[in-house]
Amino acid sequence: MKICVIGTGYVGLVAGTCLADMGNNVICVDNNEEKLKLLEQGIIPIYEPGLEELVKSNTAEKRLEFSSDLAEAVKKSEVCFIAVGTPQREDGSADLSYVFEVAEEIARAMNGYKVIVDKSTVPVGTAEKVTEIIRKNTTYDFDVVSNPEFLKQGNAVDDFLLPDRVVIGSNSARATAIMQEIYSPYLRTANRIVIMDVKSAEMTKYAANSFLATKISFMNEIAALCEKVGANAEMVRIGMATDGRIGNKFLFPGVGYGGSCFPKDVKALIQTGSEHGCEMMIVEAVDKVNKRQKANFVKKITKRFGENLNGKAFALWGLAFKPKTNDMREAPSIYIVEELLKRGAKVVGYDPKAMDTAKTIFGGRIEYAKNSYEALRGADAMLLLTEWNEFRRPDYDKMGNLLRQKIIFDGRNQYDRTKLESKGFEYHNIGEKEE
Repeated sequence: MKICVIGTGYVGLVAGTCLADMGNNVICVDNNEEKLKLLEQGIIPIYEPGLEELVKSNTAEKRLEFSSDLAEAVKKSEVCFIAVGTPQREDGSADLSYVFEVAEEIARAMNGYKVIVDKSTVPVGTAEKVTEIIRKNTTYDFDVVSNPEFLKQGNAVDDFLLPDRVVIGSNSARATAIMQEIYSPYLRTANRIVIMDVKSAEMTKYAANSFLATKISFMNEIAALCEKVGANAEMVRIGMATDGRIGNKFLFPGVGYGGSCFPKDVKALIQTGSEHGCEMMIVEAVDKVNKRQKANFVKKITKRFGENLNGKAFALWGLAFKPKTNDMREAPSIYIVEELLKRGAKVVGYDPKAMDTAKTIFGGRIEYAKNSYEALRGADAMLLLTEWNEFRRPDYDKMGNLLRQKIIFDGRNQYDRTKLESKGFEYHNIGEKEE
């Protein structure tokens, strides 16, 4: 099938590449000429395991191409995926201006029936607005479909090629059949396509992400109470996770969630509720707990060292919001770094993939280490903020020799207290009472 994907950000690039890998002819469209030149050379602007290899192989096979000519791409395609950004406005709502601009451009370029797919995360009612815009600018027949993405950063290629489910929101039998044909190669062992109306599909994306964020914030709130009453949050987590009704995913206490989806989608759902006179009390609490969790981690540091951190140095292991990505959007590390700098601390950061991203955020206000151990040299404490695999089993003796003070603040509950304390470390984590 001939497909164009408009927008080569995280969602668009992964979707376009994976669709091409299943034999479709895909044109990925973007207005950033420099970015397109890099993509044509196989240089990927984001870190996502497996993506670079797929881009190179499908480009070589001429199933995947990149273009800045949106009109020409639309004319050549049967299906047009809109995968542009929907950034968060100050009030928490999604800015849909890019979606609407692209919709109008698609309409003006149409030369026959098209299926226009909202792949971007958009609030309920967006497909109706896109339909209105297209109808005003073309006489050709078309259908607008909602096909939300459920890609986990760090595992996005596998998530697309081996999806848990594919949600298709469509009010047209013709468009539904075309979408089922596109996704049929990914679902040969089981039919996980879920067909529903457009508005329900739009809501499903926000509901799913907000529920996962709720699990994280709930566990973080339980961990905060564990610290007060003397319970162990890890033991509580295990006790909860073994209940089949609850499950073991997204129940790890930590410094809070981040990334491009959870924070934005939670706020957008709150705003949608507000616009329709429906107070989203649980979702609002999820957002508040997440903000508090970051602040609580800083409080652990200031409780130990005092509010004035002049002369103190901190080594940060991990800057990305999660492992296997260089994405730092809404990463807890940003808040924590800013609070440390505000109090006069020296900060040295290291992340396996997010160093360049961090430099665009912090500039020269922090130092950047070449590796995890270099970051420790002369530091008063190490702060673990991202649970990269390479941080899981460090050389504790080497760490102790490099640190000025053998202190660890574990924001991901990754280490064993008994082992660390046997080696003379002072250990602070999430969800255990501290004497």
